[in-house]
Amino acid sequence: MHEWNDFFVATAGAAAALTGLIFVGISVNLSRILSYQTLPVRASLSLILLVSILLFSLLLLIPKESTTTIGYFVTLLGLIVWIVISRSDIKVYRQTDIKYKRLFLFNLLLDQLAILPYIVGGLSFLFVGEVGFCWISVAFLISFIKAVSDAWVLLIEILR
Repeated sequence: MHEWNDFFVATAGAAAALTGLIFVGISVNLSRILSYQTLPVRASLSLILLVSILLFSLLLLIPKESTTTIGYFVTLLGLIVWIVISRSDIKVYRQTDIKYKRLFLFNLLLDQLAILPYIVGGLSFLFVGEVGFCWISVAFLISFIKAVSDAWVLLIEILR
């Protein structure tokens, strides 16, 4: 477990920095973001993904926790984040113009791929052991990809 410490320190720092970038993107382009029906929720989903990375990283940096305790916390937090993200995605899907629904399904898929590994990781901690760390790292990777993609939209694409 100790060998994962540097990884979680790095991901916590990266998540905090990217969260700041999303906040800057939102504040700089707030009027434009608010003019689109679905972009405020997309911005919030990006923040949720990044704050999740930060929370999971900090949780996994707590010293001397058993894999069982970690498993319960990761599974519970993963389920909460999954419910919040899924409800938001469904709301946005319903509001999305029909010509953009297919594109939004890709965003929805990325959100699910970013969150579900947390739940699988938590269950892995409970029933298999330290293999849960691998699932958490997959969740982090996909969450970073999705959040950077959303940051690009909020900072650059919105100005086109």
